[in-house]
Amino acid sequence: MNATYDARLGLYIAGEWLGATGRDTRDVLNPATGAGQAALPLATEDDLDRALAASQRGFDAWRATPPAERAAVLTRTAQLLRERVDHLARVATLEQGKIQAEAKGEVAFAAALLDFHAAECQRVYGRVLPRPAGSRSMVLHQPVGPVAAFCAWNFPIMNVVRKLAPALAAGCSIIIKPSEETAGSAVEVMRCFQDAGLPGDVAQCVFGVPDMVSRHLLASPITRKLSFTGSVPVGKALMKLAADTMMRTTMELGGHGPVLVFDDCDLDRTLDTLVAHKFRNAGQVCVAATRFQVQDGIYDRFAAGFAARTRALRVGDGMDAASQMGPMANARRPDAIAEFVGDATAQGARLLAGGDRDGDAGFFFQPTVLSDVPTAARAMNEEPFGPIALLSRFATDEDAIAEANRLPFGLAAYCFTENGRRQNMLGDTIEAGMIAINNVRLSYPDSPFGGIKESGHGSEDGPEGIAAHLVTKTVHIS
Repeated sequence: MNATYDARLGLYIAGEWLGATGRDTRDVLNPATGAGQAALPLATEDDLDRALAASQRGFDAWRATPPAERAAVLTRTAQLLRERVDHLARVATLEQGKIQAEAKGEVAFAAALLDFHAAECQRVYGRVLPRPAGSRSMVLHQPVGPVAAFCAWNFPIMNVVRKLAPALAAGCSIIIKPSEETAGSAVEVMRCFQDAGLPGDVAQCVFGVPDMVSRHLLASPITRKLSFTGSVPVGKALMKLAADTMMRTTMELGGHGPVLVFDDCDLDRTLDTLVAHKFRNAGQVCVAATRFQVQDGIYDRFAAGFAARTRALRVGDGMDAASQMGPMANARRPDAIAEFVGDATAQGARLLAGGDRDGDAGFFFQPTVLSDVPTAARAMNEEPFGPIALLSRFATDEDAIAEANRLPFGLAAYCFTENGRRQNMLGDTIEAGMIAINNVRLSYPDSPFGGIKESGHGSEDGPEGIAAHLVTKTVHIS
């Protein structure tokens, strides 16, 4: 478990790696120990101006690059991710905390995203409208321009690729600002793009004081699109900045995933599926199953089975092959989860498993199950973003749907029932951008990923992800 954190940190601007000289730095921590392991340079305003100028040059050249050449770069990057999977996964675990199996799975999914977008490069179609002989009306889809992309720390490899792949496939240049807390993963992904032959002006990677970086990039007339993954409050603040230039936006914000478990489900299979899904990445997942609404007839058996499986999970360093859940990603998260647990139990929730920090070192928190959680509890209304499962009862389908739709969030929802008529009804009536029925997988390279209501707008992945980086132009010729 004494793995070396060997990410080569820096800013990537105009094809050049820039180090700490003349710049402020911040430490990148190991969540399993809380210790610092590398110093990350932070961009100055001059650095950001240089990145913006490079992005404009990159866009002018990249948009004119044949789609087949763009596709070749994405395909080669996917190959490099697969070749470097052990290194990438190690860096991700050492700075984010997730177990190695999850980190390697994240690399594999990122590579699949690149393969999909490489193929889609050559499927950006327009159309010709019927007109009298001798005239033409054409609808064209063209790249929107330089993109500013900001992404969260919870999937430090996939989130970066999810921003880069559709922008590059569409013909846009991009400046990406990943999380400073998981900088090494983003840096190593950028090195894969560089080694795959992506021109240096086309993609920039910067780190810095988040408010300063976002204000600087979004105030520039060079930036034509904002793509953000993160919390609802930060997303709203960025949208206000983007409004000043009428910038296009894709917002993948927080969620509070309802799980509707009906009494006709396959109970053991449902429990095995949900416990594993709930505690992956220590619950730090925007589409995490969070509010478990269970029908009265099976509630007690479900609660007992869920708690027993949760108590059996092994929590430890993500580099330990025996660990089933790693630490939380930063020092803020265990305190936040402890506050949620204390509030819920003070209001009458029953603690069935966990409920406290785990150990003295690092940012560990026990996987936690709360039963009969009142609707007024903070955790039932604010996104917990951690290893806490909230169980409550319902009687009728109408009750379950009403609770699922109660909050302003609408990212992901899960339903478990063998009744086909009910499955159709749930798919129609639950207010979420993504719904999984009798399974928990919501991410595929070819399907759109995104939410509704305060969980954001626009889609990533699938053809819709590339379409979000295109503008529509109509040309009429006589």
